[in-house]
Amino acid sequence: MVDDNKTNNDINCNNNSNNNFNSNNNIDEKKEAAKLEEHQHVEHEDIISPELEALLHTDPRKGLTTAEINERQTTFGMNELPEQKTNPLLKFLRYFTGPMSYLIEMACILSALVSDWLDFGLILTLLLVNAGIGYGEERKAESALAALRQTLALKTRCWRDGKLQEIDVRELVPGDVVVLRIGDIIPADARLLGLGVNGEQSEAELQIDQSALTGESLPVVKTKGSTAYSSSIVKQGQQLAVVTKTGTQTFIGRAASLIAITAEQGHFQKVINKIANVLVVTTVLLVGIVLAYQMIKYQGTPQGDWKVVIKNCLVLTVAAIPVGLPTVMSVTMAVGAKQLSKKQVIVKRLTAIEELASVSVLCSDKTGTLTLNELTFDEPYLSPGYTSDDILLYSYLAAEPGANDPIESAVRRAAETTLDVLQKREDSHSVPGYKVTAFQPFNPVTKMTQATILDLKADQHFRVAKGAPQVIIELVGGNDDAVNAVNALARRGLRALGVAKSIPNDPEKYELVGMISLLDPPRTDSAETIRDCNKMGVEVKMITGDQHIIAKEVAGRMGMSRVILDANHLVDPTKSEDEVTEHCRRADGFAQVIPEHKYRVVELLQNKGLLVGMTGDGVNDAPALKKADVGIAVSGCTDAARSAADIVLLAPGLSTIIDGVRVSRSIFQRLRSYALYRITSTIHFLMFMFVVTLVEDWNMPAILLIMICVLNDAATLVISVDNTQISSKPDKWRIGQLLTLSTILSIFLAGLSFAHFYVARDIFHVTPHELNSIMYLHISSAPHFTIFSTRLPGFWWENMPHWIFFICVIGTQILALLFSVYGVFGEAHEVAPCGWSWGLAVLGVSFVYFMILDVVKVYVLRIWSFGLTATLFPTPGRRAKLASIIQETKEKEHSDKLWNKLAIHVVAHELECGLRQ
Repeated sequence: MVDDNKTNNDINCNNNSNNNFNSNNNIDEKKEAAKLEEHQHVEHEDIISPELEALLHTDPRKGLTTAEINERQTTFGMNELPEQKTNPLLKFLRYFTGPMSYLIEMACILSALVSDWLDFGLILTLLLVNAGIGYGEERKAESALAALRQTLALKTRCWRDGKLQEIDVRELVPGDVVVLRIGDIIPADARLLGLGVNGEQSEAELQIDQSALTGESLPVVKTKGSTAYSSSIVKQGQQLAVVTKTGTQTFIGRAASLIAITAEQGHFQKVINKIANVLVVTTVLLVGIVLAYQMIKYQGTPQGDWKVVIKNCLVLTVAAIPVGLPTVMSVTMAVGAKQLSKKQVIVKRLTAIEELASVSVLCSDKTGTLTLNELTFDEPYLSPGYTSDDILLYSYLAAEPGANDPIESAVRRAAETTLDVLQKREDSHSVPGYKVTAFQPFNPVTKMTQATILDLKADQHFRVAKGAPQVIIELVGGNDDAVNAVNALARRGLRALGVAKSIPNDPEKYELVGMISLLDPPRTDSAETIRDCNKMGVEVKMITGDQHIIAKEVAGRMGMSRVILDANHLVDPTKSEDEVTEHCRRADGFAQVIPEHKYRVVELLQNKGLLVGMTGDGVNDAPALKKADVGIAVSGCTDAARSAADIVLLAPGLSTIIDGVRVSRSIFQRLRSYALYRITSTIHFLMFMFVVTLVEDWNMPAILLIMICVLNDAATLVISVDNTQISSKPDKWRIGQLLTLSTILSIFLAGLSFAHFYVARDIFHVTPHELNSIMYLHISSAPHFTIFSTRLPGFWWENMPHWIFFICVIGTQILALLFSVYGVFGEAHEVAPCGWSWGLAVLGVSFVYFMILDVVKVYVLRIWSFGLTATLFPTPGRRAKLASIIQETKEKEHSDKLWNKLAIHVVAHELECGLRQ
């Protein structure tokens, strides 16, 4: 990073310590005259087709004609990003789709047909509440494409028909000649012509800030023939440029296209759909059999009327299907979103909370996310006799006040926060004890700034020069130690800036003060955040558009390994998809990437079955943020990144992500707890009611079934405040395990239900209406108490439930106890009082039974594995997956051995490089 913002991508020896480059620590180099190393700035190359190239040779003094402009607008379209708006009504209606929703909606329609308005109102309310919560949370999000449009300039100056005109940016076409000046937002991808505004030859360079596009921390120097990208900002200089690409063909347009095609179904929704499919198919099958049985058995009787039969089956369906499942999960996640908002984490998509708990890889942008996105004074190289305060003072005296330059800003900021002499001054434009009598601002030809200073105390004048290292070293007559220091800084990706001061009584002779080193440093909390993520089983990968050596230096400072690969590894035609994927999995990050590369990294990791989080702040991050399972926009991000993300951090840095992961994992446990409970109770209910209806021709009164549905789901809404055990590694939905465990618990519950039924009827000979009350209390309480067990993977006493949750669950069952004991609904609904002895006995058995089921749950979870499932219930798909897992395990073990051997060689190589330096 010596001059022209150039870096070296090929140096593998990096110094990870903050060296003090003073005279006591000279770098051992050959004694021959040292030379500054040339460092190539690696940048994405814009590919221009021969057909397009032929249109770019416009006369820069005349520009295009009106006829040419009209023809090219017809061919290439307008210079704008296409807008796609979603109808708010259609967006709201999407929340009523899916297998579970369709079954519930069908039940709602059938309720209206048979005039069962109680069921109709209940089902419709649940549907609207669930859709309202989801729509209300997500309507806050703005379109990512609209945000990208806001980053584009609105007007630009352009040569057309021999005149310099101001036109709307959207009217630009390839071949237009535009004027680029300091402060301009570049209106389209354009090639610099090396000409001034009036067509005169110009060797002036342009400094362009394209950090929001590429992630580069330093302004990039562009010269004749270089491409300036749309929506980047001119920081210094002016030139004419010919437009090469417009609209969706530009660098930013391709990013917009990636966002537009990324509209996949979320991970959580896929899980819920899998669960719903199983429950819906089971419910429809069993209720369909009951429907056919009753229609045939009661044919020709009042009980066989289709309305009566449908009403009976409808009540059975409503009680069986988990109509409250979407609502309970939405409320739980909404409560979690409120908890996260207090920690300055804003959730735009509710299901992202659950998905964050399962993220095992976090891909992070560097510039502005892991780093401050501002140049900062680092450890300088100092000539003998000078200190850090000296070099800061002289740099400040030669700094141009108010200059819109990141290097000048970094120097002034460091001096103002470090030097005592600048702390308590009355005039912010002066330095106590010194007076600037002459000032020459930065000259792009001489590459330095000069100032003449009067030392008020000594009444002597001296001059200070500050600029490119090679210029300052030449100014002082050469200095091998300084050359070696600059080379060492450049190998680590640090930007060097030379400072020299004239000697007393000879203003034309200079001596070297030292070399300032500048770097966009990691945030103070980045290293700790990465360590915390690793402790929680989340691997952090740094993905940046910045230069390779800068990425390695920053990674080292944050305590990450230095296995940072350049983007060529992602598009290497000699490697297979599996090999590239393995690179992604193994590497600690990638450098010199463009938006397509970031998108590809996320996609490859997802194809490997990993849940991927992505953090970023720039336009270049937006496609990957949208593609990731959880996109996280950091504080100070662009509108494009904020709109593409699922979660927005308001506090600087990534430290709040740790809070987000902890909260999301606690919410995940609540969701899994409720899902296990609800699936268990549904399968149990269907299993018992199906058999008892066909074998004993027994039906529970509709009012009692509805009360079970209403009370139990209402009580479980407060699971959102329950205590949980936070997992030390990413959570994962194991659908096979969930359904297997649910089925086993359901069988145990069904056995208890049949025991209650036959003991009460055949041994104690209770009346049919008393039997209804007894079975209502049992079916209400036994599955419901199971939630005390399902809320934890371990034994229920390892983490006691929250008192609010406990009171609500117990309270609903006490209410059910009173309904049964006193037969509240009366003989008209076929309900009779069962008495306190039966009521307390049933409730007591249910409470004790959940503890027995808890032991069953713990041991099932201990012995369960996918291998066991594939062995007990073999299918071609399961056998193939098991074989793939075994093969991947062997390959991983072999690969780990190879990488460990390689790591030893890398450490030895870096140690050797360090000793040489």
